[in-house]
Amino acid sequence: MALNMDIYLHNTLTGEKEKFTPITDGHVSMYNCGPTVYNYAHIGNLRSYVFADTLRRMFEWNNFTVKQVINITDVGHLVSDNDDGEDKIEKGAQREGKTAQEISEFYTQAFFTDLDQLNIAKENISFPRATNYIDEQIAMISELERDGYTYNTHDGVYFDTTKYPQYGLLGHINLAGLEEGARIGVNNEKKHLTDFALWKFSRGEKREQEWNSPWGVGFPGWHIECSAMSRKLLGKTFDIHTGGIDHIPVHHNNEIAQSVCANHAPFVHYWMHNAWLTVGEDKMSKSSDNFIRLETLAEHGINPLAYRYLLLTARYSSPLQFSWEALEGAQTAWKRLRTFVNSTTTESTPTKNTHYINEFTAYINDDLDTPKAIALVWEIMKDSSLEEYEKKEILLQFDRVFGLQLDHMETFDIPENIHKLVTERDTARKEKDFAKSDTLRIEIEQAGFEVTDTPEGTKITKK
Repeated sequence: MALNMDIYLHNTLTGEKEKFTPITDGHVSMYNCGPTVYNYAHIGNLRSYVFADTLRRMFEWNNFTVKQVINITDVGHLVSDNDDGEDKIEKGAQREGKTAQEISEFYTQAFFTDLDQLNIAKENISFPRATNYIDEQIAMISELERDGYTYNTHDGVYFDTTKYPQYGLLGHINLAGLEEGARIGVNNEKKHLTDFALWKFSRGEKREQEWNSPWGVGFPGWHIECSAMSRKLLGKTFDIHTGGIDHIPVHHNNEIAQSVCANHAPFVHYWMHNAWLTVGEDKMSKSSDNFIRLETLAEHGINPLAYRYLLLTARYSSPLQFSWEALEGAQTAWKRLRTFVNSTTTESTPTKNTHYINEFTAYINDDLDTPKAIALVWEIMKDSSLEEYEKKEILLQFDRVFGLQLDHMETFDIPENIHKLVTERDTARKEKDFAKSDTLRIEIEQAGFEVTDTPEGTKITKK
């Protein structure tokens, strides 16, 4: 569907919207920061993966081949960014009375289930696990040590950030303004506030996950895994790296520093970050009461794809305020589109209308402006100059990027009493008894079903 339109992306590294130029023509290499698998993902976490999936779909719409990597962090991510405290995986294992391997495997599979429900195609993505790339991480740390970028303390091997003068460029971090302990924490042996651990020593205690290394028994720091795995799978330099805005100050600046210094090459050309999903004035987090899973949405009768629709109504880089009212509105809109697509007959003659295709492409190529693309959908729905089958055809093309599965309908059994009520309502409409028709419609809806009047007859769907 490519129309040879330029693609523009907002690059966190420069703070500017830039024309996208791939390293290799027709190909995109993309790394998306993945989950630490010690607990379920909440819907705020999942915004990152819907964003990454939509970004991938945009490139594919433009006829690019995409190589995508989402890491699985199953070791090394401590409970804070200050290189101390417990490993989140080990802490989760203790919490649930399981092994570290059991806990990481359980929550990895839960994450994959979430991706399935959000229509994120796992078969198109590599999911490297940090524990499978220990040798690569040790090798990278050894290279940094050889070139003089590291030093040792009692608890680990640290990267000296002053050896990389551009440290903090991503997000334009004011290093001079950082206060001791405000973000990185206090370690009396650390030479500089922003120095970070590459390898942590076990320090006598027996961990479930620990490995021999040139520096002693221990485990890798959180940041080194992304640099080692992306180098192994995508090369020293690749096109795009994404993640949440919370990764900018520490994790992603650390990735850049260690990767550039180890590889002696540029790391990533375009950095892209999605904003938080907020509840009231706070971001959604695992440590607060606003922890909402996809399963929670299902308990409220909300389809995960309705949540995907809601995310598309906001720019990925803008905060999105969560409310049940907004989510219910998104579900109503999504269901209306799905019902329309499935109740409209497909014609063999394709539409020749390219105006909307061009407009849609211009929107999604403009730093993934999905709000305007969604608004365009409703403009099409109101366009009386288009035949219904043309609208359907255009919407299905758009859905290659939206990923809303508009042409899918859930299979379900319709009870006999619902069939009877629908028949009575059809009769009332034919007799122009609209009061009775409305009463029957309400009764059908209260039973958990919806009716839509189409030229082909009345369609019944499950709410």
